[in-house]
Amino acid sequence: MASISSFRFLRRVLWADAVSCLACGLLQVTLAATLSSRLGLPAILLVDVGLFLLLYGAAVLFLATRIRIVNSIVWLLIAGNIAWAVACIALLLDSAAALTVFGKAYLVLQAAAVAILARLQYAGVRNQNSIASVPAATERN
Repeated sequence: MASISSFRFLRRVLWADAVSCLACGLLQVTLAATLSSRLGLPAILLVDVGLFLLLYGAAVLFLATRIRIVNSIVWLLIAGNIAWAVACIALLLDSAAALTVFGKAYLVLQAAAVAILARLQYAGVRNQNSIASVPAATERN
């Protein structure tokens, strides 16, 4: 029973990651000019990152719909989410960036969101690994 609930937990986290990436990507691609002036980020950066997010979100969505989720792929997602959070913070601290207050808030929210997703994905993978390592004799008792 515990393995089913941990699998469902990880699947839900992957769905959340996918949906948030797809929504953010769609927003950035379709409203790049407006967001550029409001955030202080270059429109081309918003479009390029938005296209990446659409592809990434589609890949994570595909993974979330699989019968079996391969842990090594989830570890790659965790590393990617951590890298994304670090990149957001680096851009936030870049003195050459002409960010508005909304731009700074946008980057902080993105960094926080992907860090939380990475943490939840980590918990899901660790849960599955700990359940998988339980000896069969223990499960029968």
